[in-house]
Amino acid sequence: MSSHFPEDFTWGTATASYQIEGAFDVDGRGASIWDTFSKTPGKVVNGDTGDQACDHYNRFDEDIAIMKDLGVSAYRFSIAWPRVQPGGSGAFNQKGIDFYNRLIDGLLERGIEPNLTLYHWDLPSELQKIGGWANPKVVDLYAEYAGEMSRQFGDRVKYWATFNEAWCVAWLGNLTGEHAPAIRDFPTAVKVAHQLVRAH
Repeated sequence: MSSHFPEDFTWGTATASYQIEGAFDVDGRGASIWDTFSKTPGKVVNGDTGDQACDHYNRFDEDIAIMKDLGVSAYRFSIAWPRVQPGGSGAFNQKGIDFYNRLIDGLLERGIEPNLTLYHWDLPSELQKIGGWANPKVVDLYAEYAGEMSRQFGDRVKYWATFNEAWCVAWLGNLTGEHAPAIRDFPTAVKVAHQLVRAH
């Protein structure tokens, strides 16, 4: 058995929008359940938040240059739903969409394949107010959001994922309460798991 990777092996890096972008209140971005969760005393070690994070929103071009220097050929990132549709329904935010257009174009210009994840845990806070993923209506709103992202970026992005670690959304967020939205309720967690499968 060979220990060598094939010549066409894809080396990549991966991030999540809330963990890297920062700019939590810039250019029309709405609040997410992680904004609320991280600012709730006792929920996060040291009270850390994603308000600034790695400042990827402002420094993405530098970050892409680092990826290029590392020799990676793919970058998996996630869209912050509240950045492109602040309330999770209704009008889309062109400034948020423009950011991801710049990111995608910058990656492609440097020969790095964009891999887009539609949802990495940062549900718009307005949707949590109506029950979050336990509410079937959110599935329809997610479909609308996903469709718009496909229209905006589908001409350049070949690889898409619907959800990152859906079990974390259902169980850690709605059963044990370790993650946003910090709910501890078994029936709710089951409903969330069911609706995530439907949305996928």
